[in-house]
Amino acid sequence: MAKLSAFADEVTDDFLEQVKYLAAERVGYIEIRFVNKKNVMDLAQDELNVAKKQMADYGLKVIAIGSPIGKVKLDRPFEPHLDKFKHAVELALFFEAPYIRMFSYYAPEGRNIDDYREQVMERMSAKVEIIKNIDVIMVHENETDIYGHTAENCVDLVKTVNSLKLRLVYDPGNFVWGQKTTDNVKSCWPLMKPYVAHIHIKDWKLGEDVGSIPGKGDGQIRELLAELAALAYDGCLTMEPHLKAGGQFGGDTGPELFSQAIAAVRELAREVGLKCE
Repeated sequence: MAKLSAFADEVTDDFLEQVKYLAAERVGYIEIRFVNKKNVMDLAQDELNVAKKQMADYGLKVIAIGSPIGKVKLDRPFEPHLDKFKHAVELALFFEAPYIRMFSYYAPEGRNIDDYREQVMERMSAKVEIIKNIDVIMVHENETDIYGHTAENCVDLVKTVNSLKLRLVYDPGNFVWGQKTTDNVKSCWPLMKPYVAHIHIKDWKLGEDVGSIPGKGDGQIRELLAELAALAYDGCLTMEPHLKAGGQFGGDTGPELFSQAIAAVRELAREVGLKCE
């Protein structure tokens, strides 16, 4: 059975209100990213403790650390960034999250990221080495301008690194926005499917500045959910609708529109036979 999750910082900045909102919507998981306007990677230990207790009080579980790991240019020093990844691993263990969401780097200014394939692979392999004996998995999100901006490059990442510690996030909205792709389920999904462990639900209409209610854009959300139903997918569907705004490190939707997005996904899942809690 698929499980609903959310980037609840799109609902409100206040973390306790995020938790209460998800509980009221019967969403049992969160992809934790911003807590009271601070990235989870930047929280002090006492802030982490409070957030963990608040989630426990409402029965909420963390599915992934929504880290910005890999959202830096490749001409930046690697060691400090690798240290940040180690902290993300600590957070995953602290919150008992199975996944760390991450990315595959930007090229130096004015350069083509495809020319930096070897350096990207080296950095990914270094991170895999750190978690080889730790019960956590990196899940790479396809996104504009990073190495994994295309389905082909995402697959290249996992096949080259060749470790079960690196899997893929499938984000259809990012393909529409960045690659101008409107036939995701035919062109992107078949390539990525064997390596996908996690789904982001973000729909988008080609040429628009903000996201669409799931099923109303060009991201083929209905078709994707039908594919997941055929697979008896039992992972998370993380809501990230970006219905008011979207940016490099986050987005905004608000409670009313977020609730509409959740309802739309539940209805589409019902129609295509995807069991979803």
